[in-house]
Amino acid sequence: MSSTDTPPKEAAFGVLTEAALERSRQRLGIPQPLHNPPHNFQVTWDGSRHFAFGYGDDNPLYCDPDYAAATRWGGLIAPPTFLYTMGQDAAPKPDPETKALLKGDPFAGLGSYQAVMEFEWWQPLREGDRCHVLAAQVGVQEKKSSFGGRTAHVTNDYLYTNGEGEMHAVRRGTWINAERHTSKERAKEKLELKPYTDEELAEIDALYEAETRRGAETRYWEDVEIGEELQPRAKGPLKTTDVVVWHLGWGMQLTPPGSFKLSYNIRKKAPGLYPKNALNVPDTVQRLHWEPLRAQELGLPTSYDYGGMRETWLVHALTDWMGDDGWLWKLRCEHRKFNYIGDTTIVRGKVIDKVQVDGRNEVHVEVSCHNQRGEVTTPGTAVVLLPTRDQAVELPKPPAATLDGMVQHELEKFSVTK
Repeated sequence: MSSTDTPPKEAAFGVLTEAALERSRQRLGIPQPLHNPPHNFQVTWDGSRHFAFGYGDDNPLYCDPDYAAATRWGGLIAPPTFLYTMGQDAAPKPDPETKALLKGDPFAGLGSYQAVMEFEWWQPLREGDRCHVLAAQVGVQEKKSSFGGRTAHVTNDYLYTNGEGEMHAVRRGTWINAERHTSKERAKEKLELKPYTDEELAEIDALYEAETRRGAETRYWEDVEIGEELQPRAKGPLKTTDVVVWHLGWGMQLTPPGSFKLSYNIRKKAPGLYPKNALNVPDTVQRLHWEPLRAQELGLPTSYDYGGMRETWLVHALTDWMGDDGWLWKLRCEHRKFNYIGDTTIVRGKVIDKVQVDGRNEVHVEVSCHNQRGEVTTPGTAVVLLPTRDQAVELPKPPAATLDGMVQHELEKFSVTK
C-alpha cells in the first residue's frame, strides 16, 4: 500500500482519529437501546431502604412508609440517585442501519474516564412507581489533554419518566476518552496508605456520632445565610464490605445480574465482560472495584469506589441539610481523583448564594468530597429549593414534557455551549 492509504488497525489503536470523532457525531440524538434490565422495575419499600442503607442513610422518608405518609409527599419516596437502579428501556427497536451505527465503541482502544455527572430532578419516584429511561448521546467534543494528547469528551443523557409518564429527571454524564499515552500518564498516581491510628479512627467515629438530620423540622429559605456550612458527613474508611453492601441496593449496573448459569449465558454472548482471574476463571470486569489484584493489573495501586457512590454521598449531605420539605433540584460534580479502598471521605458543603427566581426560592451550595490526605476528589455544586414561611416548594418544570422533546432540548443546549 502507498503512504496515503489507511493505516492498519494496529497503528491506530489507542489513537484518536477523525473517523472515530465523525462516527461518534453521527450518533448524536439517536436513542441507544440498553443492554441490561433495571435492578428495580418498581419502587418498593425494600428497594428504597436497601439503597439508602447502602450509602449509610436511614432517613425515614426513604425507609419508613408510616413516617413518609405524614410528610408533604404523602408516602414513601426514593432517594434522588435511586434512579440509577430504575428504568425500563424506552428506546425503540433500531432498524438495521441504526443498529450498525450504534455497534461497537468509536473510541475503542482509548482510556475512558468518567469526568462529570449532572442531575436535574423534577418529580420524585414514589412507592409503586415504575420508570422508563431513554439513553442518547447528546454531545462530543475534541480537546487537548493536560499531557498533550488528544481527548474526546462524550456526553450521554439518561432521561427518566416516573409512573405517570411525567419527566422525573435527567442524568447527564461526560466521559473523557484519552489517547493511550495520556492514559498512561494519568495512571502514574501513587498511593501510600498507612494504617489508621486509634486516635484517627476516633475522629471519624465522632463525625458519625454527631450526624443529625433536619427531617420534619422545616428549613426556611429566609433563615439560610450565605457562608453557612453544611454538617460534614464521614464516609470511610472505605472497605470492600462497603462496596458489597452498596451493590445490594445499586445492583451491578455494568455486568448483567446473575450468577453461575445466568452469568455463563451472558459470557457466551460477551466474553469481554469476563476477563480471567489469577485462577484462569472468567470473572466480571467490575471486580477491580473489590479485587486489588485486578486493579493492579490495570495499572492502579488498588481497588476503588464508583463515581455513583460519591454522587450519592453528596446527595446525602444535601438532603439531610434541607429537610423533608426541601427539594434537591440540581447537582453537578466532577470526579478528579480516585477514592481507594482504605480512604476516608469527608463530604462538606457551604451555601454560596440564595436567590428568588420565577417563584423558586433557590439556595446554591458548593459541595465536595475530601480524602484523609487533604485532597479534593470530587468537587461540585447544587441547587436546593426551600419553602418560605408563606410558600411551600413548587416542583420545578422540565424544559420539555416528553422524552423526545428533552432529547431535542439537550442537543440544542450542547450545540450552543460546547
